[in-house]
Amino acid sequence: MSTAAAAAPFDPTALSDALPLPLYLQLARHLRTLIVEGRLTDQDALPGERELAETFGVSRVTVRKALRELIAEGLLHQRQGAGTFINRSPHVEQRLSALTSFTEDIGGRGLKPDSRWLSRSVATATPEEAMALGLRPGAEVVRLHRLRLADGTPLAIELSALPTSVLPDPDLVQGSLYETLRGRGHPPFRALQRLSAIRLPADQATLLGVPDGAPALYIERRTFLENGTPLEFVRSHYRGDAYDFVVELSLV
Repeated sequence: MSTAAAAAPFDPTALSDALPLPLYLQLARHLRTLIVEGRLTDQDALPGERELAETFGVSRVTVRKALRELIAEGLLHQRQGAGTFINRSPHVEQRLSALTSFTEDIGGRGLKPDSRWLSRSVATATPEEAMALGLRPGAEVVRLHRLRLADGTPLAIELSALPTSVLPDPDLVQGSLYETLRGRGHPPFRALQRLSAIRLPADQATLLGVPDGAPALYIERRTFLENGTPLEFVRSHYRGDAYDFVVELSLV
């Protein structure tokens, strides 16, 4: 057994041929427990497949199947040529059938939502922002650029643009943007979203604490008041290893 494997809190007795559960699921369960309990910490590297196989007395195929289970759950991630690493970032499942804010999404899952301001300003709307918000050329918007976190872990980068008629001062937003808008008499009512899969450039990957080129979800959302007036245009980059977006479908 290598020094790396010996130093890790692995327990070979956690696996047994006498149990009805297949060995690869027993191994996945043991590693999952170590990750969830924090005995294997975020971004720790696991020993290689051969070392794990020797440690637990199983085949490399069994190890590989166990690792695949945990990668699918988002608890592990692999870097090509570098190995397999622990990923203890919060994993969030967000339903697209309801219009909620990041603060509401994260808080509703028992996690602590937080934001780090990257910038906030009043500026002339770009052509894209003016079109999305139904503004005349040269109109001003408030821009809110934030890194969104859950339990201290960065999950998303969010850039919102709003007409100054609904939010004249970016400093009015201290917590939830939607809560601020509701308090000012401009409650978000509905939204249109467009999602696409991308790979993060280096600057955004650094902010989110993931490798350069890591997968992410890019989302553009236009939010409207009940009378159809555009309220917000937001562009967000969500960590691909931390978010699942779920849509409920029904036959009509």
